[in-house]
Amino acid sequence: MLKTALALGRVSNLPTVWMNVLCASALTAASFGLALPVGTAILVALAMSFFYAAGMCLNDYCDRHWDAERQPFRPIPAGKISAPTVLSLSLGLFCVGFALLLLTPSARGVIAACVLAALIVAYDYLHKKHWATVVLMALTRLGVYAVAGFALAGTVTTAVTVMGLIQCVYTLLVTVVARLENSRAGGYGFPVIPWMIACMGLVDGIALAILLSPAWLIAGVVTLVLTRWGQKYVRGD
Repeated sequence: MLKTALALGRVSNLPTVWMNVLCASALTAASFGLALPVGTAILVALAMSFFYAAGMCLNDYCDRHWDAERQPFRPIPAGKISAPTVLSLSLGLFCVGFALLLLTPSARGVIAACVLAALIVAYDYLHKKHWATVVLMALTRLGVYAVAGFALAGTVTTAVTVMGLIQCVYTLLVTVVARLENSRAGGYGFPVIPWMIACMGLVDGIALAILLSPAWLIAGVVTLVLTRWGQKYVRGD
C-alpha cells in the first residue's frame, strides 16, 4: 500500500518542489536583508509537498479511464487501489498542506495556496480535454513560489516573481514535450521527461549561484541527483 501511495504522489519529484521553496525563501530573505528562515521554509516545503502529492493523486483519479486504455500499469487501472480511495487521499493531502501553512508567519500564504489548489484541480480535471491547459500546469509551479513568498513575508518580491516565471516557462516546456512524447509510438526511447523534471532544481541552483552565492549550485546539483535517484524506484512521469 505504501509503495502504491508513493507512486500515486510521484514522490520522486518532491526534491524539485523543496528546491523551489528554498529558492523563493532565500530570495525573499535576501531582499529584506534577513537570514534564511529555515523553520518556516521547512514548513512551506512540507506543505507544498502535500499539495504536489495531492495534485498527482487527483491527476490519476481524473485520468483513470484514459490510463485504463493507455497506461494500465498505473495504480488505479492495475487494481492496486480504488478510485474513491485515491480521491479521499488527495483531499486529505490538501487538508494537511493547508494546516501546515496556517503555522507560517503570514496568512496570505494560505490565500495564495487556495489559488494554487484551484489551479491544480482545474488542470487535473481539464488537461485531457484541451491542449491549452498546459498553461495551468505551468502556473502551478509559479504558484509554489508565490505561496512561499506570501507565507514567509506576506509579499512576493520581484526576484521571486522572476524565478517563478522562469520555472513556469520551464514547466510549460516540460509539459509540451511530454504531450509530444505521448503522441509518438514508442516515445523518445530515452527518459527525456524524468531528466527535464530533475533539472528543475538545477535551474534554481544556477539562479541562486548567480544572484546570491556560488555555493547554491551545490544544492541544485543535489536536487537533480536526489530526483533522478528517486525516479529509479518511483516513476516521476
